[in-house]
Amino acid sequence: MAEEKTISPQEEEVTLEQDETAGVSASQEETTEDMAGEASFEEASAESGAKEQETESGAEEAGAQKPAKGEKKSPFKKKEKKKDKRDERIEELTDQVKRQMAEFENFRKRTEKEKSQMYEIGAKSIVEKILPVVDNFERGLAAVPEELQDNAFVDGMDKIYKQMMTVFEEMDVKPIEAVGKEFDPEFHNAVMQVESEEYQSGVVAQELQKGYTYRGAVVRHSMVAVVQ
Repeated sequence: MAEEKTISPQEEEVTLEQDETAGVSASQEETTEDMAGEASFEEASAESGAKEQETESGAEEAGAQKPAKGEKKSPFKKKEKKKDKRDERIEELTDQVKRQMAEFENFRKRTEKEKSQMYEIGAKSIVEKILPVVDNFERGLAAVPEELQDNAFVDGMDKIYKQMMTVFEEMDVKPIEAVGKEFDPEFHNAVMQVESEEYQSGVVAQELQKGYTYRGAVVRHSMVAVVQ
């Protein structure tokens, strides 16, 4: 039969102290291991952050060097080419020629317009001087008695008058209509007022002198009598 080993109180206290010391040592070792693990984790995080920063900086540099979208990548930079003196002189002379051509075209148009105006003024002046001759023909033919209407001289004068009126028509010289028309100060020159049962007030009742126009412009106003 085995003998039971008796443990004294002193030995029991020593054993408890040894166990407590072993437990403290174990806890200290665990704490040290935990601190070492945290330090390793922090070092790994720092190294990872440094690598990420290096990666980002490298990407930024690559982005700065990378050409913008739509731009063609050129192996070398374009250099501004200075204009040659001959090219500058050519451009200057070309500009002068263009300006002179434009000035000449303006001068040509202005000259043609002035020439046309001078022609119209000259033609209008000639027509105005011929009108008294036409008036005399009309007065002379109107004063011929009926018994002399068949006279050869009177017939010749009538033919000359008709020829002059044909030439006037070809020149766009036309008589102004007056009798029976409403008075128009642009074409008529009222010299007297008359009473009339045939026409209303403000209407031309009598033409004292015939007026004419040249190309729509009045050469001479009609001298008329207007119903009051």
